[in-house]
Amino acid sequence: MSASFQPLKRAAGVLGALVMAAGCATSTTERLRLPPLQTVAHVDLSRYLGTWYEIANFPQSFQRGCTATTATYTLRADGDIDVLNRCRKDSIDGKEKSALGRARVVDRATNAKLEVSFFRPFWGDYWIIDLSDDYSYAVVGHPGRDYLWILARTPTMDEATYQSIVTRLQAQGYETSRLVRTVQVAGPPAAAALEQRRDADGGSSV
Repeated sequence: MSASFQPLKRAAGVLGALVMAAGCATSTTERLRLPPLQTVAHVDLSRYLGTWYEIANFPQSFQRGCTATTATYTLRADGDIDVLNRCRKDSIDGKEKSALGRARVVDRATNAKLEVSFFRPFWGDYWIIDLSDDYSYAVVGHPGRDYLWILARTPTMDEATYQSIVTRLQAQGYETSRLVRTVQVAGPPAAAALEQRRDADGGSSV
């Protein structure tokens, strides 16, 4: 998600350092001489808004100790998107940490390529590379293939769906052995989950 779950001030500094370092480091895409990463053909942003639960990710230092991780996207009046990341530190009962950032679309033809910033003027790539037809799951990557998040509208994902996502990621050149499942809460009541989906389809955030 190109995001941090530490306190906001620390999150901004960490993300800024990562963005600057990215220009110097050799990415997985470069190291393995992989073709350009492909995004989905189109994203309906009004359906993408709302809350997503992190199912798995490539571990990053700025998410160390995070559990029950979520991201909530809300449309701004200026057309950009507010990004609110939350997690529980060390356990699902741990102290909540949050970071507020902003996302902007950089490819209006598909809406699949965005940039996210928690510390302007630094922006990080946020590419939607897999997305279910009903917007029940999404996969977010980076052109360097060094960042990866599997997201869902509910805190759990059935194993068959997860493995099919992993297979498609392998076809895109991702080193899926690096994926780590995220510890999540058992899940919201069915009515709450339905309300989240309705809000997302209607273009507003939970």
